Amino acid sequence: MNFFIRTLFVFSLICLQPVSAVQLPDFTVLAEEQSDKVVNITSIVEQLPNQQISPFHDERMEEFFKRFGIPLPGFPGMPPQNQEQLPQERVNGTGSGFIVESDGYIITNAHVVAQADTVMVKLTDKREFKAEILGIDRRTDVALLKIDAKNLPNVKFGDPDKVKVGAWVAAIGSPFGLENTVTVGVVSAKKRALPQEDFVPFIQTDVAINPGNSGGPLFNTDGEVIGINSQIYSRTGGYMGLSFAIPIDVAMNVAEQLKANGKVIRGWLGINIQQITEELSESFGMADTKGALIAGVGKDSPAEKGGLLAGDIILKFNNKQIVTSTDLPKFVGNTKPNTTVPVEILRKGKKSTLSVKIGEMPTQEPQVAAKQNKKPTVNRLGLALRELTDKDREQLNGRNGLLVTEVKGTAVSAGIRAGDVILAINNSAVKTVQSFNNDLRKIPKGKTVALLIYRNGDTLYVPVKITD
Repeated sequence: MNFFIRTLFVFSLICLQPVSAVQLPDFTVLAEEQSDKVVNITSIVEQLPNQQISPFHDERMEEFFKRFGIPLPGFPGMPPQNQEQLPQERVNGTGSGFIVESDGYIITNAHVVAQADTVMVKLTDKREFKAEILGIDRRTDVALLKIDAKNLPNVKFGDPDKVKVGAWVAAIGSPFGLENTVTVGVVSAKKRALPQEDFVPFIQTDVAINPGNSGGPLFNTDGEVIGINSQIYSRTGGYMGLSFAIPIDVAMNVAEQLKANGKVIRGWLGINIQQITEELSESFGMADTKGALIAGVGKDSPAEKGGLLAGDIILKFNNKQIVTSTDLPKFVGNTKPNTTVPVEILRKGKKSTLSVKIGEMPTQEPQVAAKQNKKPTVNRLGLALRELTDKDREQLNGRNGLLVTEVKGTAVSAGIRAGDVILAINNSAVKTVQSFNNDLRKIPKGKTVALLIYRNGDTLYVPVKITD
């Protein structure tokens, strides 16, 4: 009996012991150590007279949500609501960014600064700087800024590939302008493909992200940046548990090219692809749904020249397996143009390998700081220029050149007109706006340059004197 009582007493003591709580990650150290590496970004747009704006204009919502086809009041696809005619004014939008190099290099989203006339960066110590936009890449939604500052604290980078689904992560940013706001959650999925996003395998999280968080960092629990918070999915305009970040390795590859060249050079095949469904897999006699189905091949494209046909299924590109169709654009885009690579295909049930020479992806937008300014940058000659589109070149019988969009100062008196196409400067063919303006900077004041102009089907040389 005594034994039974003693046993019961010991058992009761055990049961009374408190149950250990599950240890959740502590983000206090991360917040303290990383907050000063995150910046607040203000994009200033000069509002034109009588221009209509949305009540959401200050958050730059149009670009933020357009990828998901979600219309907002005041934006295309939605009836005007509460719009008003405004006099000329400054419209401010807010976003976030983070310091990647101590001498003032900052990464943010392209949509945060793409339409800005002026970009201001505010540090946690309350210092403010006017930022230079070194480049913008709309395809990945990455922009690189530079401020005139030294010895700044900069972030460390983690490996997004090592991050597991379910891992804890944290975001720091300025939602609705509230600076240095920390939110946490977990990784919900990896390599998520989104509509109209061919080059980014997104990290999906449930971290609370709202307008103003765009461009801010996504941290792992070691305080390393693994992504850039870029998009949310919402039916209301606010956070609904679905947020998406650009993997930091993708972003840094873009940033390095923007720093070196002012633009991103990508490989190009010139094909339309689609995902292979189970139904398609069955019809092609495939054992699984791996690969990318070619739905169309562009005329005179690298793909056509390499022998690829509509209906081919790309299984491997440069010895890398194509698991889903979303793998292919990234592999191709990361391939250096003029490189010949093996492409394994399935055609009518038979596998074969073709050698395809990769081209350079055509430019779809001007490359002057990769943004389209409402007030274009005017060079020493008084000219605002942009690169030709593919359609422009077709109309010019394949000629390359720079389109004159605005004329001021010396160029006006020289007879240059908006709509002219500059083919050459001093008998050297022009390539990009950046290279043209760089060549101009090397020419001393007082010298005259000869511009070869295409106008109304004719070419002519126009001399222009450099006066500044």
